[in-house]
Amino acid sequence: MTRELAVLGTASQVPTRHRNHNGYLLRFDDEVILFDPGEGTQRQMLMAGLAVSPITRICITHFHGDHSLGLPGVLQRISLDKVPHPVTVHYPAQGQEYYDRLRHATSYWDNADIVPAPVAGAAFAAETPAGRLTALPLWHSLPTYGYRLTEPDGRRMVPALLARHDISGPAVGELQRAGRLGDVTLDQVSVVRPGQSFAFVMDTGLCDNVYALAEGVDLLVIESTFLNEDKSMAEMVGHLTAAQAAAVARESGVRKLVLSHFSQRYQDASRFLDEARPEFAGEIVLAEDLMRVPFPARTSSG
Repeated sequence: MTRELAVLGTASQVPTRHRNHNGYLLRFDDEVILFDPGEGTQRQMLMAGLAVSPITRICITHFHGDHSLGLPGVLQRISLDKVPHPVTVHYPAQGQEYYDRLRHATSYWDNADIVPAPVAGAAFAAETPAGRLTALPLWHSLPTYGYRLTEPDGRRMVPALLARHDISGPAVGELQRAGRLGDVTLDQVSVVRPGQSFAFVMDTGLCDNVYALAEGVDLLVIESTFLNEDKSMAEMVGHLTAAQAAAVARESGVRKLVLSHFSQRYQDASRFLDEARPEFAGEIVLAEDLMRVPFPARTSSG
């Protein structure tokens, strides 16, 4: 099973020679979620060696073009490739008119099972095979939501404890299914296997929900559109600086931080990392198009 993030695009507002519009493909075992497919996403997937067929879900944070103009091409490719399973699409309910236009932007043989699932209100949650997907409203110039995927805790069987109770073979599976085998409970022969979590925060100024989404996650993808020298502009238009994004990660106890959505006004991308490093001592990834970012190793069992 694979858990990793494929970065398809990292530019804000407009693509550049080196950065495509946004696009992020999260593979969380069998759940494959495409976040914010901007213009050119379909080609970026080709360049990354990725197909649309594994996609189970698409999440749109908001309907600015750099986060959604690639949706028509991806949906049409899903039809062309005859993807057999339903593909759920989450997006802000207040942008329904934009979704409707993108969903049927051109004429094509539409034979895919695309399931619209708009998000609305102060909180949204959906159960997925990978865990609970939640969405919280952010602060931007139009309705915008951030997303978080949280895997429930599980149990890891401990061979020494199983041996102590003389349990082996098919009896182990029976114990796992029933939670008890005779006088032996599952808790007696296993330890907690902490679930993993992921958060995706794009196009927002600082607000409480940024921290709520990021709280304790293993992997945080967050916008860092501006540098501190343009902090006042960031606040005016509803964006973050690299220092603010890193401070969020520090204060929220994030394990691995991915910075993305860079303004084309800055020619030297290393400046984002230089600004973030004093704020966050953990692992920082400066996103680049077509890179793969693995999940950090699972934390130790209790």
